Amino acid sequence: MPMLIGWREWLALPNLGIARIKAKVDTGARTSCLHAHHLERFTEQGTPWVRIWVHPLQKTTQSICCAAPIVDERVVTDSGGHQERRLVIQTPVSIGGESWPIEMTLTNRDTMKFRMLLGRTAIAGRCAVDPGKSFIYGKLR
Repeated sequence: MPMLIGWREWLALPNLGIARIKAKVDTGARTSCLHAHHLERFTEQGTPWVRIWVHPLQKTTQSICCAAPIVDERVVTDSGGHQERRLVIQTPVSIGGESWPIEMTLTNRDTMKFRMLLGRTAIAGRCAVDPGKSFIYGKLR
């Protein structure tokens, strides 16, 4: 039975040190996306990594620095039809006591209302979305 989630939810990205981030559940977006206001590539034991600076909460300047291996680089077309080459990482997402790995692209979302989009490949076969509900699992601490 799929887990029921609302059209927006508080999530955690524990491997990135992000205890809570408000995400829009976007079934129109294939891949999830995380706001990163600064990226820095580096190599760790021959593997490409990226250091990411994130403002996880809107209307604050609090910044978290984290790092993850780069799993891909893709051209993504946004809802306005603009194409952008983005780095892709894989990390677990946690919501409502459940956790699973997802892929997500990294881009600057400073002008967007949500710091993260949870795309359809991250929830396929795992979650059902109730578009009339928000924050079913409450605000994470």
